[in-house]
Parts: sequence; structure tokens; C-alpha cells
Amino acid sequence: MMYIKQIRNVVLSLFAVCCFLSAKAQDDASTFRNFQFSFTRVSQAWAKCNDSLRKMFEEKGLAYPPKDIFIRAFKGQNEMELWARDVDTAQYKMVKLYRVCALSGILGPKRYEGDRQVPEGLYFIDDFNPKSDFYLSLLLNYPNYSDMILGDKQRPGGDVYIHGGCVTIGCLPMTDPVIQEIYILCMNAKLNGENYIPVHIYPVRFDRRGLNFLGRQYAADTTKQRFWVNLKGDYDYFERTHKLLPVMYTPDGKYAF
Repeated sequence: MMYIKQIRNVVLSLFAVCCFLSAKAQDDASTFRNFQFSFTRVSQAWAKCNDSLRKMFEEKGLAYPPKDIFIRAFKGQNEMELWARDVDTAQYKMVKLYRVCALSGILGPKRYEGDRQVPEGLYFIDDFNPKSDFYLSLLLNYPNYSDMILGDKQRPGGDVYIHGGCVTIGCLPMTDPVIQEIYILCMNAKLNGENYIPVHIYPVRFDRRGLNFLGRQYAADTTKQRFWVNLKGDYDYFERTHKLLPVMYTPDGKYAF
């Protein structure tokens, strides 16, 4: 009888913890939502884009607001893809292709502050800025572990965003109407429980055409070639499966696949 009571107490304790965590998550989401909608730019973007985003997802057979979205960008093509799925065991579906309206630097990863490079690698959206100097902006978690190991450890740079304004010195800029749509989409995904929206940035698509281009233009740059061979592992896995691998690193800063 005592054993049964102990089990009952443990179950009740776990239930209380789950309820607390659920309530805290709801409070955090409510605080985030209220803060975002306190800015006119966000409320106007939501009014403009939310219905069309819902229709776009419905046409793809996807639930809206989304529970799981994924963004990947290709610097050489000035393109950004939006993918989504309804459950974490499903394959991602392509939803929309966006145009990145300007880029700075050249192909290759960002390695130090002031190099004007757009990063390459595996990131996630780390913050939402509704009062950006570039209309609306989404902060990426650059530098990640790989960047800290392979780049300048003292001054790797930072403040890398997907943002509006169509100007850049190392970010992924969009026109203001496009960042409105992307911002609201990502905000709704976060409110629906996706706290870490993945953003993967590549120099090019690692298909035959892209590989031939990199081979011709950067044949002598063995450092970049080694980095791109490593990054290609993530690209290839997604192309085969339309699923994502967990982001992990080796001690020397490579991505571990």
C-alpha cells in the first residue's frame, strides 16, 4: 500500500511539473505576442499577410499557423526557400521561393568582424526585432560553435539578420513587403511552439552545376573547398530525405553528420 502511495505521489508531482511548464510556455508566448503586436509595423504586417499566408499553406496541404518551418538560402543564386511540415516525422514540403534582393562579400563563410561576408552554415532564428532600422528583422545565432572555432575567436562579428530595406553589409536583405511576410510567418511558427526555426545558408546549390562552378572559381582555395565538402553533407541529406539532421559539431569545428 505504501509503495502505491509513493507511485501516486510521484505521478502527481510529475503532473504538477508538466502543468507548470505548460503554463509558463503559454505565458511566455502571450508575452511575446503582446510585445510584438505593440508595434505598428508588426500589426500592419499581420493584417496584410496573415490571410494570404493561410491560403498559401492550405494550397500546399499544410496546416496554418505552421508548427515546423525551415529556411535555406543560396548566396550564389540570391534565393531563399521556405519549407514546412505539420509533424516532426513528416517530410518537409516546399512552400515558396523568395528573392534575396542584395548581397555583400563573396562566396565563403564569414570568419571575422568587418569582412562584409554573409555567413554560411547551419543556424536558427535567435530573436525578432520589430523596431529594426531595416523595417523588421530576424536575428540569426551567428557565430555558432563552428564559426567560433574556425573564425576569429576574439572578433568573429555578429548581428547577422534576415531583414528589410534591401541593403546589406553581411546580412540577408529582403524588400519590405517580403520581410513582412517572412516575419509574420516566423512569428506565427514561434507562437505555435517552434522556438528554434532552422536557417541553413549555402554558397550555391550543391548540384552538378553548382559544384562545377565552385570547382572552377575556387579550385586553389583549399580552405573553402574543405568547408564546403563538410557543409555538403547536410545539403545532401536534406535533398535525399526532405528531413533535417540535428546540428552537431566535431571538436575542430566541423559539422558532424
